[in-house]
Amino acid sequence: MAAVDDAYDAAIRLKNQGDLDGAAKSLEAILVEYPEHVLTYSALAVILQKLGRHDEAIAHARKVTELEPHDSFSYTQMSVICQRCGRIAEAEEALARMRMMQASGMH
Repeated sequence: MAAVDDAYDAAIRLKNQGDLDGAAKSLEAILVEYPEHVLTYSALAVILQKLGRHDEAIAHARKVTELEPHDSFSYTQMSVICQRCGRIAEAEEALARMRMMQASGMH
């Protein structure tokens, strides 16, 4: 697992340096080898949203909810990404799902 962590950290360094395109490409490459790496999908959703690649951003945020269906933060992030992409109905749906999870004691 160290290889994926090192690759992820390198991609995040690119993001922090302002190289969003480079970070996105690096994260996409990680998913080729590690298609279940939740942190990569999560980071990629944020970066793609910032790059204006809204459909892809939402698809990656949705993948996070599929991989972590019992994590309310997954739905919080999905809501924020959808909102920032102008998809208000989807944002509200994700937020409602998160609230239901929290009300039922799931986090």
